[in-house]
Amino acid sequence: MPNPVEVVKRAAVEAVEAGKPVNILFGTVLSASPLKIQVDQKSIYTSKMLILTRNVTDFEVDMTVNHSTEDKGGGSGAAAYEAHKHAYVGKKTFKVHNALKAGEKVLLIRVQQGKKFVVIDRVKGA
Repeated sequence: MPNPVEVVKRAAVEAVEAGKPVNILFGTVLSASPLKIQVDQKSIYTSKMLILTRNVTDFEVDMTVNHSTEDKGGGSGAAAYEAHKHAYVGKKTFKVHNALKAGEKVLLIRVQQGKKFVVIDRVKGA
């Protein structure tokens, strides 16, 4: 007679596998615009199927800075300027250029029971 605990464990494992709650995939970016990611020879996912995290998109970030420029002059002719130094202080917005590029390897997670994939991040050596 099978152990009841083992029967319950096996049933739970089979239920999870049948539902495939999570599937982790590796892919390669074929093109950035329009975005296409290839997972295997037959599967190419387009932007309609992809959910992008901030790790794989361009984004802006606010930063507070408090420093001075270097005391240098330069240029020549009409574009010449004297050595000067000034403060660079305050809250500034910077753009982080982090969008995917063709040829990059990525990590994807399939959304439960669906045809959507979350692109988590870039990976090396996948």
